[in-house]
Amino acid sequence: MAARIIDGHGFAAGLRARVAEGAEALKARIGRAPGLAVVLVGEDPASQVYVGAKGKATREAGMAGTEYRLPAETEQDSLLALIARLNADPAVDGILVQLPLPAQIDAQAVIDAIDPDKDVDGFHALNVGRLGIGLDGFVPCTPLGCLMLLKAELGDLSGLDAVVIGRSNIVGKPMAQLLLAESATVTIAHSRTRDLPALCRRADIVVAAVGRPLMVKGDWLKPGATVIDVGINRVAGAEPGKTRLVGDVDFDSARAVAGAITPVPRGVGPMTIAVLLRNTLVSACRRHGQPIPAGL
Repeated sequence: MAARIIDGHGFAAGLRARVAEGAEALKARIGRAPGLAVVLVGEDPASQVYVGAKGKATREAGMAGTEYRLPAETEQDSLLALIARLNADPAVDGILVQLPLPAQIDAQAVIDAIDPDKDVDGFHALNVGRLGIGLDGFVPCTPLGCLMLLKAELGDLSGLDAVVIGRSNIVGKPMAQLLLAESATVTIAHSRTRDLPALCRRADIVVAAVGRPLMVKGDWLKPGATVIDVGINRVAGAEPGKTRLVGDVDFDSARAVAGAITPVPRGVGPMTIAVLLRNTLVSACRRHGQPIPAGL
């Protein structure tokens, strides 16, 4: 029997609707909508698409979204000055600086200049530390979205064996921390891992976030495992000159073995922006001493 498809697109739509309801209720109490500031430096095509999608989703959720598009030659001091202004702006609840940044700018210095309580991307060192020791803070959007999908599919994750393939600061490491907090037994695999297929075959949960198209095969999986595919890779399509999107998991072979699996596209991808909106609403609630709406 083929694996169940985990509908990230549908789950994200529901989350965005709950965020919109919460934003409207908060606006009625505090007199303004939650505010998200997105900063883009340069003209990277993929970044422009992402920023545009985030702005559209912000507006649809009834939030105040402001975009700051700076030229590629912008110096670090100028960017830091903008962040300082946004930190001080009471109408801004969340600040997101789109990565990657041009070579003349130290990305970590920029991230760490953001007020941790407005760091809705969850990349500030203080938020990383909060996650590590179990304190409230902001968690990177993609792994938090993955966790939401896993809990919706499996319920209690306590005692399950999980393998996270990839150790990036954006997905792999925070994903492992989130799973640990749910009392799963977690292994982080990476390029130096020996016999990765054997490791995966013991796992109840496999999260693939390594950026290698179709790497995880069906025969790597434990029958009935839940597979979360974070990868978004563009490869050659069936027709000359055409391309298609695939994940880090060989979907067709994996679906024949897994119990549940996210597709690419319409799996993890839509969750990232939905969780960004969620984090912005949570920030606004915290900053105004208001309760965080249920279901977030």
